[in-house]
Amino acid sequence: MTIVKYHPKASYVSPFNALVKEFFGRDMDNMFGPDLTPRSMPSVNIIERDNEFKLEVMAPGYKKEDLKVNVDDNVLTVSSEVKDEKHKESDRFTRHEFSFSAFTRSFSLPENVNAEQIKAEYRDGILHLSVPKVVAAKPKVKEIAVG
Repeated sequence: MTIVKYHPKASYVSPFNALVKEFFGRDMDNMFGPDLTPRSMPSVNIIERDNEFKLEVMAPGYKKEDLKVNVDDNVLTVSSEVKDEKHKESDRFTRHEFSFSAFTRSFSLPENVNAEQIKAEYRDGILHLSVPKVVAAKPKVKEIAVG
């Protein structure tokens, strides 16, 4: 099983940004305070057994309805997108930070798995995936009488 790696985009460094950093001691991106938004992916354990692969995706704080698991073109994808937009019209915000979290993890499935029988269970903040392997048919041994 192969993990499709995530490559975050590097921030654009312009000459103006370098000048501002030299003068003020911080980037334009952080001029009005650091961006502390978490940009991490959930950790995944992959365990290979004789008859299956077990994936454990650490996703605490999610509901099972928030998690999506699908297989497309032999790629297993686990994703979630949660928005928290609860507020009342009568509220007067001095500061209101929206809550949004999303992730996508993709895994290339080997040819010896049965994608039709993948099972998922979410408990205790961990998404457990069972990816069964295809049982290889043993060649039949036929004894031929020597005449």
